[in-house]
Amino acid sequence: MSEDTGKGGNLVKDLIAGLVGAVASVPSGLATASLAGVNPIAGIYTSIFAPSAGGLLVSAQRMFISATAASALAAGQAISGVPDEQRMDAIALVTVATGAFLALFWLLGAARLMKYVSHAVMTGFLIGVACVVIMDQTIPFAGYDPPEGNTLFQFWSLLTNLGDVHLRTVIVGAVAFALALILARTRLATFASIITMIVPALLVLWLGWSEVRVVADAGGMEGGFPLPGIPALSLITPDLILSAFSVAAIIAIQGAGVSQSLTNIDGKPISVGRDLLAQGAGNLAAGAFGGIPAGGSVGQTALNMSVGAQTRWASVACGVFLLLILLFFSRPVGFVPMTALAVLMIIAGIGAIDVDDARAIWAVGWTPRIAAFVTFLAGIVFSLTIAILVGIVLSTVLAVVRAGNDVRLRQLRREKSGAMVETDVPTKLGHRHAVMVINVYGSLFFAGARTLARLLPAPEGADRPVVILRLRGHSHVGATLVEVLKEYAGRLKAAGGRLYLTGLDPAIMEPLIRVCRLSEDKEVALYAATDRLGASTREAMEDAKVWRYDGDGPPAEEVGGGKAASATGDQRTQS
Repeated sequence: MSEDTGKGGNLVKDLIAGLVGAVASVPSGLATASLAGVNPIAGIYTSIFAPSAGGLLVSAQRMFISATAASALAAGQAISGVPDEQRMDAIALVTVATGAFLALFWLLGAARLMKYVSHAVMTGFLIGVACVVIMDQTIPFAGYDPPEGNTLFQFWSLLTNLGDVHLRTVIVGAVAFALALILARTRLATFASIITMIVPALLVLWLGWSEVRVVADAGGMEGGFPLPGIPALSLITPDLILSAFSVAAIIAIQGAGVSQSLTNIDGKPISVGRDLLAQGAGNLAAGAFGGIPAGGSVGQTALNMSVGAQTRWASVACGVFLLLILLFFSRPVGFVPMTALAVLMIIAGIGAIDVDDARAIWAVGWTPRIAAFVTFLAGIVFSLTIAILVGIVLSTVLAVVRAGNDVRLRQLRREKSGAMVETDVPTKLGHRHAVMVINVYGSLFFAGARTLARLLPAPEGADRPVVILRLRGHSHVGATLVEVLKEYAGRLKAAGGRLYLTGLDPAIMEPLIRVCRLSEDKEVALYAATDRLGASTREAMEDAKVWRYDGDGPPAEEVGGGKAASATGDQRTQS
């Protein structure tokens, strides 16, 4: 096949994928907008402009940028205190601010920070989102008018007032639910969501159940070409800006997961940072036209790939086709019952709960269990904004705690057979520990350095002890580590001994040499790492023997016995 033919074939596949995506975006766009508590038309606007603008910039070309349950819920909670007549203006402002924050994240190179959000925290957050979606959508599913309050309170109010549910709304919802479940197991699965909207709408019209709430009742489905507008800057508040930052963080984390899971058919590399910018552009475009926040969607991306999308043009085509649907079929969409949209979101919420992931986290241990549960609880009891902030802080704290507790010391000894073995490090140095070589494992940053200080064997009472710390693989040195090494060198000196540091990376060799307080009075000997494993340590052992006995006495006890080889090629600095 020629290159032109291949490009033409890709374009046809992208157009088909765009058409299917546009049809699927109608129910998902309407449902997510209703989840955010605004006119469902806002979801259609998002599904037109977010994938079109974002699709032109994404590096993961088949990633589909659209409204997601998590972003819609967070945005809805952000404007929950805004009067109904101002909510469309407020949601557009949140969307624009979200896009600006995402662009700022890209500018600051924040993509590399995504790896610090632990999997346990993200799993707890996503399960929390799914549960909030399910609880939130039971309200329109039942046709219940809840009191003011958060999602958990309103759900509890529904459970304790089941006599107030609207029976006809529940019947229509039950029909939609049955259709969705049955069609999902047939060849019509791709179009199940569309049929789940059409059949209940026809049922309501046929039965004349005008009291069942439909999309048109939520604010209308105006036809015509949507026009851009300037966000209502008068609605800006610190809480709204903070909420927009949280929505951006949610989108960035979820989008990074989607982006990293994809590959491009043409083999071009994927940049999580560039995809942050693409999602920012998608939100700026959606917000300008009155849409809701959008990000890399797991479900829509999976659909995009399953129907044959090849490049970014599938997303662009989806926006164009959806605009045509809005222009010519907006009135029929207004007859879709809100309970049918609630069913689609409830099913999506149930499907988003990854039981296997939760079991895996539970099996690992208490630290990930606590991380996942705390994030989950924050989302359920408070809000998704608080949950994502708690998750970020908790991830940071857990990373620091884990790094601080991950330091291990192992004494390196040579057996009579000549084999090198690692054994436990004693709590105190004795006469038989005249020269002790210790391998240091784990992070030595901040808390890790303090853990190192606690684990080092006490030199008090020993006779001229020598401790050789092998630091190969450690490429960073902080003020805390310098202070710990200085203090331990002083304790060794007080016992007539000395500290040797070997296997030093050039990145920390130079700073240690420059730190005068560490090298004063010849307390510490420094040895740079070489390409030969153990060479600097063997040289340090030979030098320690000469230093300890001034070349006259018997040799110091070897590491388990045997003669250490001299490393003539080492770069060495003795302070």
